[in-house]
Amino acid sequence: MRITRKAALASVATVSVLALAACSGADEGADGDDGDNAGINTDTAINIAWNQPFSSFNGESITGNATANNIITYMANSRFNDYNTDLELVMDESWGTYEKTSDDPLTVTYTYADTAKWSDGVAAGPADLLLEWAAQSGKFNNVEPEYDEEGNVTNQEALDAGVYFDAASPAVALITETPEIDDASITLVYSKPYADWEVAIDNNLPAHIVAQRALGIEDPAEATDALVAAITDENVEDLSKIAKVWSDDWNFASLPDDPQLLVTSGAYTITEFVEEQYLTLTANPDYEGDKGAVFENVTIRYNGDPMGQVQALQNGEVDLISPQSTADVLTALEAIDGLTVETNVEGTYEHVDLQQGNGGPFDPATYGGDAEVAHKVRQAFLKTIPREKIVSDLIVPLNPDAEVRNSFTQVPGSPMYDGIVAANGQSEQYAEVDIPGAQSLLAEAGVPGMQVRLLFDPNNTRRVNQFELIKGSAAEAGFDVVPYTVQTDWGTDLSNATSFYDAALFGWQSTSTAVTDSDANYRTGATNNYFGYSNPEVDSLYDDLQTETDPAEQERILSEVETHLVDDAFGVTIFQHPGVTGWNPEKIGNVQKLGIAPTIFYGFWEWTAGDAATEDATE
Repeated sequence: MRITRKAALASVATVSVLALAACSGADEGADGDDGDNAGINTDTAINIAWNQPFSSFNGESITGNATANNIITYMANSRFNDYNTDLELVMDESWGTYEKTSDDPLTVTYTYADTAKWSDGVAAGPADLLLEWAAQSGKFNNVEPEYDEEGNVTNQEALDAGVYFDAASPAVALITETPEIDDASITLVYSKPYADWEVAIDNNLPAHIVAQRALGIEDPAEATDALVAAITDENVEDLSKIAKVWSDDWNFASLPDDPQLLVTSGAYTITEFVEEQYLTLTANPDYEGDKGAVFENVTIRYNGDPMGQVQALQNGEVDLISPQSTADVLTALEAIDGLTVETNVEGTYEHVDLQQGNGGPFDPATYGGDAEVAHKVRQAFLKTIPREKIVSDLIVPLNPDAEVRNSFTQVPGSPMYDGIVAANGQSEQYAEVDIPGAQSLLAEAGVPGMQVRLLFDPNNTRRVNQFELIKGSAAEAGFDVVPYTVQTDWGTDLSNATSFYDAALFGWQSTSTAVTDSDANYRTGATNNYFGYSNPEVDSLYDDLQTETDPAEQERILSEVETHLVDDAFGVTIFQHPGVTGWNPEKIGNVQKLGIAPTIFYGFWEWTAGDAATEDATE
């Protein structure tokens, strides 16, 4: 067994988009019959464990924006750029190129390469990016879903008649004019400068298939033309159908019967998918880009139990794991002969967020609209969360240098972290558990003890341990913290079943170094703001941040944002995740775990196949 320990990651912000590294190597490490499959050894297969099942191929939607989904689209779809191991953006010229042609106004032209195509043989092109602009800009949305107490949509008829794309991107919303298409290029003009324009928008769903399904046009070229016309002419009737297909059709929890939903633009396609068990990706023989498959088949097996993943690795059921780390997990991995084991600090941070619009204990509506009462109840609950004990009991055994994280937007050790922490007040407000303070706030609010439904992954040992610590501490102040009863799976319910939980314990995983990425978490109605939080001053600060390029001013703006989050009792941050990765070097080599998403799936085109990487039956 070889064990290495890696230092902390580079400075990164928090989540919103997925964009990662670039290189080539479609036939590295494969021995055997090349066949006709682009030099891939068709006998090679690996199995990788992951903690949360796939639920949507549309990772740019509000519903589908989750790491469990985006690790699949990372291998299955192509993009204009990706991060490398130094967290530098690198263009994938085999998919296309982009160029900033003007600073005033900010103008960017994207050009698709001749080798960019979908797995059904249809060329990728500007219509694909035009569709993403239409979906994410919010320009055409004229209705929003409304829900009852059970989480059911109550205005379906209005949604069906109107236009609703299940997306919200503050960056893309700055592109107010319809982009212009010229042959293989599309030009986007921003209404004002945007600091992180390189990661603002990228390839996602196939426009021709969205149009075929929405508009009932069989020929892909005709369907694409009709989609472009619907967007440029602002045809509400057609846009309503397009928006519904874009928002809904690619959400699936098992293998769909319709092969159109499995069309991809990258090195792999989905060939098998058994709900909550496993998903198999198979090399796309027609892929012509620079990031080709090394393994013919890659199967992701779902197991939310970290020790269960270790056992599966030991038994040879999987070849690569990166479970949520505990002392027991690390000890168990170190005891297995023949593995390569690495530890590091990950780009994920643990936190608790409070629901402010679900009719629960933290919602002003519960108290007749009295926002101050709800605010005091939120503050009281946050004062009971034993952050220091969670870190000392659960994280320090894995990382002796671990400390409580006190920033909503910055990784500990990054350039802005100390200054923002000094300014935001979180370390003063919630440095220690304060039961008397919590009880006093509840007394001032005139609110007796109450129940708090906490959403977390019930299969994750560390989250269960955190729940027990939170429950015990909160009980001293009069809160009865109970586990949220999962309706589907906790990740999907985080955004779709907000009426059923009052607080959420989970991790945001960094996917970009963009300074504006946290915009998606805290702006009113933004993609990752599931909690009904709205502060016009925070929205205005993010407006300012979008155009700010001076690091000192960026730090000032984010300090003010975080001060509002603390003062508003939005939630608390707890710790940066310690990481552990283990793999069987006889099956897979050159694993390069990235500090941000997609972590262990990074650089799949540079993996090497060991002699034992022969075909394994998926079930």
